[in-house]
Amino acid sequence: MTGAQGGEVIALLRGRLHALNDLALTLKHIHWNVVGPHFIAVHEMLDPQVDSVREMIDKTAERISTLGGSPPGTPGVLVAERGWEDYAVGRAESIEHLGALDLVYTGIIEDHRKAVRATDEPDPITQDLLIEQLRELELFQWFVRAHLESAGGTLSTAGADTERDAAERAARQAKKQP
Repeated sequence: MTGAQGGEVIALLRGRLHALNDLALTLKHIHWNVVGPHFIAVHEMLDPQVDSVREMIDKTAERISTLGGSPPGTPGVLVAERGWEDYAVGRAESIEHLGALDLVYTGIIEDHRKAVRATDEPDPITQDLLIEQLRELELFQWFVRAHLESAGGTLSTAGADTERDAAERAARQAKKQP
């Protein structure tokens, strides 16, 4: 890998590091703010996800260091460099948080896939790390979607483009269920 390629991979990993740090914080936010009849199921489902994402964060930061970069770990850098807004749902029913979280996972997974493609040629080691992370992120999204999907495969959040919209769609669909 050339020096320029290494710099590009480090920059790409910084973005992934910010996304994963944000995800870990968002998952804890949901964990603390989820209410309703399915509270305990969602509350307990999230802690292992947080632990796994924190491990992803550590491995991503260590890869940045291995490549000669300096992994940013402060909230100010995360906020300054991220390209998204804070999670939009506060205290809410389980289904609302799951609807919004599905959108969060979709964004992270899509961006991880772009990073996988971008590292194919210059750095297969980083690509392998990202693929390993994708495997877990997709599994976690499946856990979330199991609460949002009908037996026929229809996702209650389909077509939502904001977290609040996804939360509202999930809540409306849940109210239609017998």
